[in-house]
Amino acid sequence: MTGREHPLSLAGLAVVLLGTLLPMMDSFIVNVALPTIGTDLGAANADLELLVAGYGLAFTLLLVLGGRLGDAFGRRRVLIAGLLGFVVTSLLCALATGPGWLIAARVAQGATAALIPPQVLGTIQAAITPERRARAMSLYAAVSGLAAILGLVLGGVLLRADLWDTSWRLLFLINLPLGLAAAVLAVFLVPDTRSANPAGIDPRGTALLGSLVLMVLVPVNRGPVLGWPWWTFVLLVAAAPVAIALWRTENRVTSPLLPPSVLTEPRVRGGLLLLAPFLAAWAGFLFALPLTLQHGFGLDPMTAGLAVVPMSLAFLLGSFAVPGLRARIGDRTTSCGALVQALGVAWLLGWLGLDGPVWNALPGLALIGLGQALVVGAANISVLAAVPTAYAGVGGGVLVTTQQGAMAIGVAVLGTVFAATSFGVVLVVQLVTGLAIAYAAGRSRVTAAVS
Repeated sequence: MTGREHPLSLAGLAVVLLGTLLPMMDSFIVNVALPTIGTDLGAANADLELLVAGYGLAFTLLLVLGGRLGDAFGRRRVLIAGLLGFVVTSLLCALATGPGWLIAARVAQGATAALIPPQVLGTIQAAITPERRARAMSLYAAVSGLAAILGLVLGGVLLRADLWDTSWRLLFLINLPLGLAAAVLAVFLVPDTRSANPAGIDPRGTALLGSLVLMVLVPVNRGPVLGWPWWTFVLLVAAAPVAIALWRTENRVTSPLLPPSVLTEPRVRGGLLLLAPFLAAWAGFLFALPLTLQHGFGLDPMTAGLAVVPMSLAFLLGSFAVPGLRARIGDRTTSCGALVQALGVAWLLGWLGLDGPVWNALPGLALIGLGQALVVGAANISVLAAVPTAYAGVGGGVLVTTQQGAMAIGVAVLGTVFAATSFGVVLVVQLVTGLAIAYAAGRSRVTAAVS
């Protein structure tokens, strides 16, 4: 069943968006609690790095496979399995008695989380009519973007609340009622769509893709922590021939994990090329911002989280405005969004230079949130609109893999830059990236590719 026989209702859309929120939010919610976790479990800094990186690596590694499973066995079935697995692994995280246990549980949590977003995107693509799909995608962009910011806010609030003396464990326990509610509601409200011509799993392509992701993300995440030992450079160099082998394999097999017809579509390729550097700079900014607010300005975790509320609200409003703006100004939505974000970054640079109170940064944060929403929302709509319905789950997996992989690289690279320099340098990188994306999106040939 493709989903046209039983379209996704508004209530069903709310359920799948809740499913999107949980794994995306958990990528960031523990960041604010890392010092507390380290003290409570006796974890070293290297353990805390693995706590963050392990989730992101497992999440990124299995996203495309999750999309293929949904295409083959039914997206609702795989969505529910992912949600229930996420609940169980969240409970294991909350029960951890040592750093090793918590790291292993976080890796398992990331693996189950990877089953969720591709089913959401695939269901939206397959079970919503084209005239409603742009609005649904704007809501998806709003939720996925807000998840990162909401993770910072909610993490600080829950840590301060410390209900029943649970401390940092409450950050994982909150997933239990939300995940169970989403799984139960999905049974009744989400149509069970799948590809009309389900394909196999492609074990060779899966192994090569997994190797490629690990060869890039492991050195980038662990290299700065370990002082860039020789093996990190070997892995990065070896990634190139593995990528070539993956491309050749996918062109030969009958049921490729990454169908070349999807990746060679100009609008898909162009949209991903625009999104990757933009999201890398965004993730590095979100990593450095709470640390700057806490260490540089002396704010407690909850106040630092609340400081990004204007950015959250602006992101939400911008996401809702994307379909209307695309109807009026078309491809210029992407370049306008990048320029708005660059203006917000310039505001923050001026605020740092004047050394004013932290609240003077709020207008700049709001502009950054608005610009980010316009760029990400418009690009997401363009990319998924170009993916054939038969590959809806795979297309969703490719999109989210690109997003998460770019963000993981951005955190690792800009996190290293931030540790060695200052928050201002991170802002300069984001400003240059935003202006470059605005220029690229404004060029006629790139605009045609991503529209």
